[in-house]
Amino acid sequence: MFEMFQLPFMVQAFAAAVITGILLSYMGVHVVGRGIVFVDLALGQISSLGVAFAAFIGTGATSIPLIFTLSGALLMSFINIRDKRLKQEAIIGIFYAFASALTVLLISKTAHGDSDIQEVLFGNILSISWNQIGMAGIVFGAIALVQLVFARKFFKLTESFENGENHLVGIFNLWNFLFYISIGLAIVYAVKINGVIPVFSYLIIPAVSAIMITKNKIAVIIIAMLISIIGGFFGLNLSYHKDFPAGPSVVAVLGGIFFVCAAFKIIRNLVAGRQQQPT
Repeated sequence: MFEMFQLPFMVQAFAAAVITGILLSYMGVHVVGRGIVFVDLALGQISSLGVAFAAFIGTGATSIPLIFTLSGALLMSFINIRDKRLKQEAIIGIFYAFASALTVLLISKTAHGDSDIQEVLFGNILSISWNQIGMAGIVFGAIALVQLVFARKFFKLTESFENGENHLVGIFNLWNFLFYISIGLAIVYAVKINGVIPVFSYLIIPAVSAIMITKNKIAVIIIAMLISIIGGFFGLNLSYHKDFPAGPSVVAVLGGIFFVCAAFKIIRNLVAGRQQQPT
């Protein structure tokens, strides 16, 4: 099971998976609570659009994706739907579809269009370097520090969304703005390492799975982080032993964990229902 750690690039891949998984799974608890699941896909795709645009013009490989993603995060922080016929997810979904179309259009003009699209979607975590891991670690550490220092503010805002009081947030809210900037920065560096789909999976699957297991908020965060680490470990193991692509392997394992948690919740509810029946 641990044979893969004999290869330096697998050690680096696992380190990257742990760093990105822990932060994204934590942020995912807020994303799921706010009901803005599409935000990760949208920001991830906007980041990929920045990568594609930088490749198209031949410059700004780091700065342009960052500018694109932070601009998208800023715009999304201002979304405040008051019409009951519309949902925030619908607007964010439009961002995702538009950014996806533009990304494909730009990548189609590159020399290796199909392979470039594959890398945008699933990344290439097996080629990650320690320098990239170090940079991501610094950025993620700074984001984690902000989230930790102002945890009460962020969770209070998330609770307002959970209680359907998001209309009270207003057009501009500092903590909502900081949340979107934080997740935007995290996604820029996470997408570079993992690709859009694994990043989405790290953000959503551990949080949803943890919520199925427990109602305790602290426990949800801890379990979500553990699931992200387990998913990364067994996903990379699957890739190593079966010679599968790393990104899809991690996503498949995380998906399997979700179905196990869903089955656990169903069985627990059935048992609880039977115990409540009069004898």
